[in-house]
Amino acid sequence: MTERARSRLTQYEATPGVIDLAWGHPDPTLLPVEELREATRRAMDRHGADILEYGSTAGSPPLIDFICERLAETDARAPSPAEVVITSGASQGLDLVATLLLAAGDTVLLDVPTYHLAISILADHPVRLEAVASDADGIVPEELAETIARLRRAGERPRLLYTIPTFHNPTGRKVSLERRNALVALAARENLLIAEDDTYRELSYDGPPPPSLWALDDAGSVVRLGSFAKSVAPGLRLGYVTATVEIATRLATGGLLDSGGGMNHFAATVLAEYAASGDYVRQVERFRGAYRAQRDRLLAGLSAHLPETASWSRPEGGYFAWIELPPGLGADQLLPVAAARGMAFLPGHRFFLDDRAAPGALRLAFSMHPPETLEEAAAHLGAAIDQLREGAG
Repeated sequence: MTERARSRLTQYEATPGVIDLAWGHPDPTLLPVEELREATRRAMDRHGADILEYGSTAGSPPLIDFICERLAETDARAPSPAEVVITSGASQGLDLVATLLLAAGDTVLLDVPTYHLAISILADHPVRLEAVASDADGIVPEELAETIARLRRAGERPRLLYTIPTFHNPTGRKVSLERRNALVALAARENLLIAEDDTYRELSYDGPPPPSLWALDDAGSVVRLGSFAKSVAPGLRLGYVTATVEIATRLATGGLLDSGGGMNHFAATVLAEYAASGDYVRQVERFRGAYRAQRDRLLAGLSAHLPETASWSRPEGGYFAWIELPPGLGADQLLPVAAARGMAFLPGHRFFLDDRAAPGALRLAFSMHPPETLEEAAAHLGAAIDQLREGAG
């Protein structure tokens, strides 16, 4: 396949001469091509034509069983099979929740900054979006409670909170256990549903991840959105929801799954075969080792090349670091200067509902490039900052 044909096949298209840290994609050299090829052969040998039929509406039972087993190891509570629905990634899970569990005119709360494409998904629905401010430890429960009260006094219907408590996108932060318990208690008290994006749970680099909000929830207030995009490969388009049996049943019996059967039945059954062989656990460890080294090299590069008046997060997991530029510098102004020097990033305002927010912040993704390339990108970023400061002076 030619490079041009490959660029049409994949979402990402490289810009020659630019180290692009804007994209939260995996390093393609780490993806398990041979292992999935062999798992496909084994799955077809095992299941025959059944793997090519319409699947069970909630999803491939072997994959659901694996999800329950894996979450028993990586979270504080394991779901039952009846509490799991297979989705086409976490994004489709969020869309399904918005379609089936929200009504027109409901208000969806988002702690900002937040995943910019989740904003796009929710904006496709007839709901209102409302920002909730957060600090370095995530949503401030007291401020969330005040926002809910203010909205209700104004006649609004705050129904859903979308949040990423574990290795947040874009900041990389990890919400404390105290805050997690407070959020879950508040949701139960306020009759608020939480859509917990748990996409990065497997990519924990400095010890086990904390319990999910879903695992801490006794009131049925949390719907967890999981994904295999980060732990295996995004092209599988596979994820899952864990929720109460009632909510899981509602999602599984909606028109979409009733029409087409379980999401990505073929890929889901192949992934179950892949996981049964032990390849899943080995791949997660491979990603963790590689991404830990990439994170460390990027952070070392930032320390070496960025001015002391800049600051950045040290993510314990996930794909991203959040950078605060020196006072007076804007990410939008910096971007073309950085691109001319050979690196790219996403400006911070992309992660807010207000396009004027966070003018001096940016997100760097360290997942797609090897360590030496990340250090080079940090050097280019530092040189671009120095150039912009000199011009401003």
